[in-house]
Amino acid sequence: MRILLVEDHPQLAESIAQALKGAGWTVDVLHDGVAADLALANEGYALAILDVGLPRRDGFQVLTHLRQRGETLPVLMLTARGEVSDRVHGLNLGADDYLAKPFELSELEARVRALLRRSRQGGNRQQRCGALVYDLDTLRFSLHGATLVLTAREQAVLEALLARPGRVMSKEQLASQVFGLDEEASPDAIEIYIHRVRKKLEGSGVYIITFRGLGYLLKAADG
Repeated sequence: MRILLVEDHPQLAESIAQALKGAGWTVDVLHDGVAADLALANEGYALAILDVGLPRRDGFQVLTHLRQRGETLPVLMLTARGEVSDRVHGLNLGADDYLAKPFELSELEARVRALLRRSRQGGNRQQRCGALVYDLDTLRFSLHGATLVLTAREQAVLEALLARPGRVMSKEQLASQVFGLDEEASPDAIEIYIHRVRKKLEGSGVYIITFRGLGYLLKAADG
């Protein structure tokens, strides 16, 4: 899952990004509100973490523009302001959660997990496709009850396919979920990861079906 982090303090942004990447997420880091607006309008994210006090355009304005576009993307606001009125204002604008600085990175991770779980499965802790199970708490896949060992890229591909049941995803759509803004998004590389994941799913009754010219679909034999 791909997360956008918008925080103007470089050291804090780096600490948060490393913690989130270590927990298994792909993280794009930006430092101002105008860049955040552009990224949210043009890229696909599972969640955004917005600092309120951003240069050029504050977090409240970025959030307002996001909701005006009809986006339901979960948003966690970060702020150094402890006033209740600021928290109420952000929530009224459409924020899903609020975290005041300073905070523990473990708490941030927990809140991110809760927001993603809530947005993707109505609060359920697992996603399933036949014998394939994805635990939204541990961010781990299992197959017939055994842990499925995947590289970070392989996991990102499988997460993206599982998150859109019954929908074909193009190579370009998958690349946007697998590669961050600071990486070269290669649709052709997706074929390699699809091949590797297919081999790890062999004999399980879970398949990645290719629709030529369109993309890929994750399907269970009994689905």
